[in-house]
Amino acid sequence: MQFSDYNVYVDESGDHSLVKINPIHPVFVLAFCIFKKESYVSTLVPAMQRLKFEFWGHDAVVMHGHEIRKEHGDFNILRKAETRAAFLDRLNGVIDAADFTVVAAIIDKARHVKQYKDPADPYEIALAFCMERLQLFLKERQQGEKLTHLLVECRGEAEDRRLELAFRRICAGSSVAGKMPNLEIRFMDKKHNSTGLQLADLVAHPIGRHIINPAQPNRAFNIVEKKLGRGTAGQVEGLKIFP
Repeated sequence: MQFSDYNVYVDESGDHSLVKINPIHPVFVLAFCIFKKESYVSTLVPAMQRLKFEFWGHDAVVMHGHEIRKEHGDFNILRKAETRAAFLDRLNGVIDAADFTVVAAIIDKARHVKQYKDPADPYEIALAFCMERLQLFLKERQQGEKLTHLLVECRGEAEDRRLELAFRRICAGSSVAGKMPNLEIRFMDKKHNSTGLQLADLVAHPIGRHIINPAQPNRAFNIVEKKLGRGTAGQVEGLKIFP
């Protein structure tokens, strides 16, 4: 099968456990960042590399939202207010300038457990929605008959196996979108330093924070919101909140 013009980078925010729900972050977010390969290679990757050289002098740093927020590891340089402000301005500028589309699903776990006697796994619900929207996106661009890869960060052998099984079930036709033989999943270790996976990590968290507290100022979400998949009339179609 011929390769499509797009790659998809996938990340999550929050956990998908329904046993113990964190009251501070009671949602699970799954985000697909859809990149046209030409734009990814020519624009995003060099922009992110330049940012890393500017602040660290090398490109071995892996952008990770949690470490940025906590100023851990390589990001201890952000403890200096001036450096933090300059870095966030540059990082937000790189994301804002990047040409990509976001498809995301948010599962309100507390409502999910309350509403359903036997609630389904939040990851599988979110994955099905995002894959359905991705398939529509690809078909609209005449890419539905070509092979598109979904790049996902490794989370552990057991979890990766469950995710791959869920992915295979959806591809086999378990969702309303029907069979999706044109989609393939690939797991990547964080040490690969994938620019796309790092960007997906930075996208997922602000979506969750916006849903939890939409009144809270959220500069990162304001940027991400412009990337959400939209219909022909401009309406947002790339964001699903369940239930």
